[in-house]
Amino acid sequence: MSEQPQPIDHDDYIAAAPEHFREVLTRLRGLLAQTLPEAEEMMAYAMPGFRFEGVVVASYAAFSKQCGLYVLPGAVAEHAEEIAGAGLKATKTGITFTARRPVPDELVERLALSSLREAAS
Repeated sequence: MSEQPQPIDHDDYIAAAPEHFREVLTRLRGLLAQTLPEAEEMMAYAMPGFRFEGVVVASYAAFSKQCGLYVLPGAVAEHAEEIAGAGLKATKTGITFTARRPVPDELVERLALSSLREAAS
């Protein structure tokens, strides 16, 4: 059996994602890039992300039935009520969502900025 080649960048990752997630992943990438202009796009563990001064402050992934947005733990804790209020499920470092119920843009921005602040401190 041959393994799938690992994506080399964000474009490659999104193109290889399930078709019904591509639009939401593209939007998420754009929001993160706009919110974190000083961060560099990178790939780690076959997942696209944004790194600031060597720290991955935000990343995202697509799975078969859902997607995930991953930030530093303090960002999830800081916005736990807002995450729950949006009807989303969170772990210590991530939020799962679907194409039908994506993470609201404003929440993506707040999470990314909180994660960046945590990384800078």
